[in-house]
Amino acid sequence: MTFNQSIETCLVKYVTFSGRASRSEFWWFWLFCFVVNGLLTWVDRGLFPDFAGSGIFSTLFALGTFLPSLAVQVRRLHDIDRSGWWFLIILVPLVGLIVWLVWAVREGTLGSNRFGDDPRHGARL
Repeated sequence: MTFNQSIETCLVKYVTFSGRASRSEFWWFWLFCFVVNGLLTWVDRGLFPDFAGSGIFSTLFALGTFLPSLAVQVRRLHDIDRSGWWFLIILVPLVGLIVWLVWAVREGTLGSNRFGDDPRHGARL
């Protein structure tokens, strides 16, 4: 999946918590959110240098991408045949983040699993 396809898929499926997401879909969307949020933070600091909190543009972007980000993370867990509820493991300090990161980079289940067809060989949208 390409960068643009990933962004399009994640935004179209912004509240789709069923199905599976490939590693490329997840990581391209993560990169998009990271870069855009960084750029908007830079713009916020340039426009409002005296404001100590989070800037308005980066906050609005974070709010707008919260559900798509959560949905793609759940679908990514589904790709490795784990329930989306396992995302809550990230709440365990340090260990949870490491476990979640290992799962996020892990190759998905080949072929179908209980959450759907293999996203690398099925329909994208």
